Amino acid sequence: MTYEHLHQLVWHPPLAFEECAAGDQPTELELQALWFSGAFGRTFRTTDGRQVKVLQFGEWNRGAGPDFHHCAVEVDGVLRTGPVELDSTALDWENHGHAADPAFSGVVLHVVFREDARRGFTRTCDHREVPQVVVGDHLLADALNRPPREVAIANPGRCVFPLRQLSGAALTDLLDEAAKYRAAAKARRWLRTEDVHGRDAALYHATAETLGYGGNPLAMRLLAQRLPLATLRARPDAAEALLFGVAGFLAPSLHDAAPADTREYLRGLWDMWWRNRGEFEVAAERRIPWKLHGQRPANHPHRRIAALAALVAVWPQYRRLALARPFKAKPLLDFLGALEHPFWSRRHTLTSAETAQGLALFGRIQGLELLANHLIPLAVREDGMPFRDYLKLRHSAPNQKVKRCAIRLFGAEKLAQPWLRRVAHHQALLQIYHDFCLEDFSDCDQCPFPEQLAQWK
Repeated sequence: MTYEHLHQLVWHPPLAFEECAAGDQPTELELQALWFSGAFGRTFRTTDGRQVKVLQFGEWNRGAGPDFHHCAVEVDGVLRTGPVELDSTALDWENHGHAADPAFSGVVLHVVFREDARRGFTRTCDHREVPQVVVGDHLLADALNRPPREVAIANPGRCVFPLRQLSGAALTDLLDEAAKYRAAAKARRWLRTEDVHGRDAALYHATAETLGYGGNPLAMRLLAQRLPLATLRARPDAAEALLFGVAGFLAPSLHDAAPADTREYLRGLWDMWWRNRGEFEVAAERRIPWKLHGQRPANHPHRRIAALAALVAVWPQYRRLALARPFKAKPLLDFLGALEHPFWSRRHTLTSAETAQGLALFGRIQGLELLANHLIPLAVREDGMPFRDYLKLRHSAPNQKVKRCAIRLFGAEKLAQPWLRRVAHHQALLQIYHDFCLEDFSDCDQCPFPEQLAQWK
């Protein structure tokens, strides 16, 4: 059996951890940890008397938006799938602005831990009512009297045992096949973009999307689509200002809010943007939806836009290495690691102070993501790059998504360590998780993957 055969047995819709101690007043993180662990059970009543059963607790959202994604609940026997939001009180929904935030429009259950004297109506921005559950004091007290618990980012699945029964060779073969399958799909995606916009634009879009990883891949891709590479290369002196301006990050007040030693640079950006803004500025309701909160400083959109501008400035060299045939990973990774900028090599944002140490504009981890998600799949497709060369790429820092896959499939990150060392196997774990875990809303009970593993040779 091949991985493609396993994949075809599952229907797919069209494509379009720290420790928390108990206390008298639980923190929001502890409440989330207790909920995710199942400490309050699975069955509840909504505030208007409907029966609720949680079929799947989903997965943690470590960024902005609802607390848990990919959840499945039954409300009076009707299945609903989507995010779940937890709040201390019912009124927090309105107080925190969730009612007006499109990111919360798909929430299927609102869980609160204290009733308010004034009953709150949980509604979305399109005025849809969200079923609300109040976790009673007795359930909360019982949970808090238990020992402290670890906040897990995923629960082990039923596939843990059958995966352990596979020989090392068979498991390696499974992951290799999944990685090849994922690479083929990514190559097809690249070629579709290239067919519509051209080869340079496809590389430009892929680079922008990669720079957005960590919270803003869609926003960066939108920026690249709204400001084409050809436009930037035709106006090299204005390219950096145009990127920041179209992104919505330039304003007259920016100069005054910044440290004194940054004002010359900001004034240059603003003056260039001011001369061109009439041609490129968009209406407020069409601005790019950036995620700014919950970001590490190195992941801030300002830095990622700066990196894209730096690559546009050296596009011929970058393109030659990225699309070289035969493709070689090391020269490109070295090139990206050596990128510098007189301002951004020591700044996190447009208004931040200078850092003591230099900052990589395009770090190695980002480079590996670019290779794994775009350039290597294309090279395998176009010039028959040997898969063994792909396997040589090491990755020492699995991201949260890969860690979640490891826990789900192997039971613990430590048990998955032999398969967390290579970029290709990271991609394999993500593919299996996408094809099976994210297609299942039965909390593993009806997922076909554990039984299908028995057929893997």
